[in-house]
Amino acid sequence: MSIRCIHTGDLHLGMEFKSGSLDKKHADARRLELWETFNRIIDRCKEIKADILLIAGDLFEDEYCSVADVKRIDSKFREISDTKVIISAGNHDTLGKRSLYRLIKWSNNVHIFDSKCISKIEFEDLNVAIWGLSWDKKLERDNLLDGIAVEDTSKVNILLAHGDVLSKESEYLPIDKNSLINSGFDYIALGHIHKPQFITNRICYCGSPEPLDFGETGSHGIIEGTISKDEIKMSFIPFSKREFIVKEIAVNENMSYNEIIDAIKSADSAENRAANLYRVIITGTRDNHIDLNIKDVKECLQNEFYYLDIVDKTIPDYDLEKIYKENSSNIIGLFIKEMEKEGLDNEIVRSALYYGLEVLLSEKVKK
Repeated sequence: MSIRCIHTGDLHLGMEFKSGSLDKKHADARRLELWETFNRIIDRCKEIKADILLIAGDLFEDEYCSVADVKRIDSKFREISDTKVIISAGNHDTLGKRSLYRLIKWSNNVHIFDSKCISKIEFEDLNVAIWGLSWDKKLERDNLLDGIAVEDTSKVNILLAHGDVLSKESEYLPIDKNSLINSGFDYIALGHIHKPQFITNRICYCGSPEPLDFGETGSHGIIEGTISKDEIKMSFIPFSKREFIVKEIAVNENMSYNEIIDAIKSADSAENRAANLYRVIITGTRDNHIDLNIKDVKECLQNEFYYLDIVDKTIPDYDLEKIYKENSSNIIGLFIKEMEKEGLDNEIVRSALYYGLEVLLSEKVKK
């Protein structure tokens, strides 16, 4: 018997995006989009007639959510009453004494693992046992899954947990990978790491269905498929509404202001620029007379991107002869001469010279 399953987690519903990556307009829009994607996951459960929806922690942000928000989540679960919803609370939606999880009566198809210790839930109609536990605090340095092993191998055994299999020194429930591999579980559904990835074909991080900042580039989505005693067919399905994309644009001293603008615009296709959130890092040297005022550049390109953040790492192209004449008797002049010996035709040497001059000239101005 194959079990139709969706594995998700790290939805972070209610997140307010206060880190500074986004302006208020786009932060507010992004907050709503997290809810939209949660709704689409529920619709996907209906579409494939999922037997089980696994949620591997951080379903919501308890810092920003209310009882009304949790009731809103539960109302969506009630729409998929034939799907068993299994939740392991994580470090952002902890199951402490005052947890929002404890303040409402959940739909009968929702099952939330208790905190402190590992437990299992058995569904005889599916011949499946699902094991897991919930967090009751924000940090967890102990490997609470240490020694866990399957008891009844006649059932499909699934482990659902929010923790870190990538770092043994983690403060977010460190998990020993080899212990998991040898534990006998048919499928291990993990949360906490926001990048989707299969550790093995049976051990998987679902990642966050929507990326949350510019540190979470690449495709995001859900894990979907079937699980049986004979075969695991779980695979990544792209599902996010938007992506965070980081591009690096190299400029040189021969480029005009408009050419630099065109280079930024050519970072991606018009279709992608209209849909995603971009951070463009501008590197290289620019004409000393060009002022890359970030606010002006973003204003110029506001109709070309859904969202654009610009990081200016360029350095001005200096008039070396003039600077040397004015500083021949000090460290600046000495620095120029020493770098010239290395050969300014070499791009790395030239860049090092410009970066050095930027620091030295700024110090001179301060004095």
